[in-house]
Amino acid sequence: MLSLHDVSLISPNGNYILSGVSTIFPKSHICAIVGPSGCGKTSLIKTIAGIGPGFEKGLIYWNQQNLNEKDFSPTDLGYVPQFNITYPQLTARESVFFSLKLKLSASPSASLTTIVEQTLEKVGLLEVADVRVSSLSGGQLRRLSLAIELCQHPQLLLCDEVTSGLDPRSEIEILNLLRSIAHSTGCLILAVTHGIEHLAFFDSIVVLFGGHLAYHGPPQYLNHYFRIQKETELFDQLLNRSPEDWDKSWKKHHSSFLQQILPSQDSATLSTSSLTLSLKDTKPSLPQSRHLPATEDTPEIESLSPQPPPLPTEPSPCLPFAILRQTLTLLHRRLLLLVRDPSQVILHFGLILGFPAIVALFAWNGFPAVKNLSLGLDISPIRQFSESLEFLAQSSHIGTLVSGVVMLQVILLTLLGANNSGREISAHRQIIEKEKLSGLNPTALLLSHFFYLSIFSLAQSFWMGFFVRQISGMPGSFTSQLLFLVLSNAAMTSASLAISSWLDNPEKSTLASIYLVGFQLPLSGAILAIPEPIGSLIRPFIAAYWGWSGYLQTLRDERYYDIVVSIAQTTLSSSPLCLIILLSHIFLGYLFAWIGLRRFANVL
Repeated sequence: MLSLHDVSLISPNGNYILSGVSTIFPKSHICAIVGPSGCGKTSLIKTIAGIGPGFEKGLIYWNQQNLNEKDFSPTDLGYVPQFNITYPQLTARESVFFSLKLKLSASPSASLTTIVEQTLEKVGLLEVADVRVSSLSGGQLRRLSLAIELCQHPQLLLCDEVTSGLDPRSEIEILNLLRSIAHSTGCLILAVTHGIEHLAFFDSIVVLFGGHLAYHGPPQYLNHYFRIQKETELFDQLLNRSPEDWDKSWKKHHSSFLQQILPSQDSATLSTSSLTLSLKDTKPSLPQSRHLPATEDTPEIESLSPQPPPLPTEPSPCLPFAILRQTLTLLHRRLLLLVRDPSQVILHFGLILGFPAIVALFAWNGFPAVKNLSLGLDISPIRQFSESLEFLAQSSHIGTLVSGVVMLQVILLTLLGANNSGREISAHRQIIEKEKLSGLNPTALLLSHFFYLSIFSLAQSFWMGFFVRQISGMPGSFTSQLLFLVLSNAAMTSASLAISSWLDNPEKSTLASIYLVGFQLPLSGAILAIPEPIGSLIRPFIAAYWGWSGYLQTLRDERYYDIVVSIAQTTLSSSPLCLIILLSHIFLGYLFAWIGLRRFANVL
């Protein structure tokens, strides 16, 4: 049973989205939440789920458990938002399988397969189980969203506009399915709906108006209570009184209406002064709310129906093992999504092969040999002067070429890093927030991104370094050069991933990542030196400088190094320092990405 007591939701600007909502919902029950647009329907179920977009006030009890003390177990709660929470590249069967595996990471694969098949059959999707989500109809997509939640046998299912946009036949099929699930499994279903033509499918109706509770009772009493002839007149009738008046009227009559929807053995005491259902002589101790001190007269709840049969799971693993299982599942799914998207595969291969070719164009014939100056005493001063000018011109050309080739490799790899992760999280933020609500650990999500993006960093950096070395004859330690190329790519990859975790719009996160790369070349000092002390203040944040400087240090035993140093307007840093700074960039990037993944993004 679910009990709400004086539940309010206050927006960041101080307006009340919900105002003192108090009522009770039994199990094996399906309730419609209706009301005019902006009345707080979606906000109500979000507040119950613990993701209300604002400042929450009041108490919510679920099976005698105060949710301010202990939140829902991921297996207790199912949430179906307005949008489709699936990847279009996956099939219906894969969508349910991966969702279930993320929730039940300790279950054997054979058990998961059985549950997936049973769930798809229950929602009528078994015939299209191997059809990709992108090819499913609107009604099938709604059924799939339900299947993703129902595979866990939730005790409470929150549905937000689950029939929105469907044709009349599909809408009736979905409502019949929800009603059947509620009555056969003991599940409590709260369904937000704009349509009021099919209220007879529901066991009770909640009417919200201006954030206030105007009615909660059986559908057959709705017209009598509001003194209307048909349900379509409801919203017009609400406008005849203020939300506060409707709230006061409901509180005078709530006892008699709630007795009609609560099982007789569980409606023993319904107070007329405040909404209080007490099945025992003593009240529970009242813990503090998440936001404000707890109020008095809090309801005490008992379970009304037996729990659904337990899923065939093994004992819960320890947290590190559970995180590892989720990480591997997420990595498997991410690689599958990549393979299923030919345009992305072609793009990645094109960039991996094309960018090194651009660098190689500037050193296609290799680096020129450095000519020595004549040191004989028999050479005339004019010839010595001529050779000195020639040597300076050659040194300037060679130094610029070597430095430019190194910097171009680094800059292009940072651009690849931004492309790898600039929209990796923001493009899927809605699905991520939904899966977090279902028990996805942010640490597992970050680790899966780390391993997935590391594959690209290694492949892109290796081919860049190897191809350019083969074409230009770049001297020095290839292993050391490859290390700095990988770290430069990984530093920008982690920074762009952090941006993607904090911006919920993929276009904005991509643009911000590209801008970040754009600042790398001018602020690195590789072309024009930045005046001190500004350069010293800026340089620690420019990954390209440390990749460029560290790479050039691998040429320290070559004459090219002395030439580059002689023409470079920016001082080169030592290899250990470059290594430490780049590793710090990577660590901080993933740290901020982890913080961004942990935060609540109001996108559901």
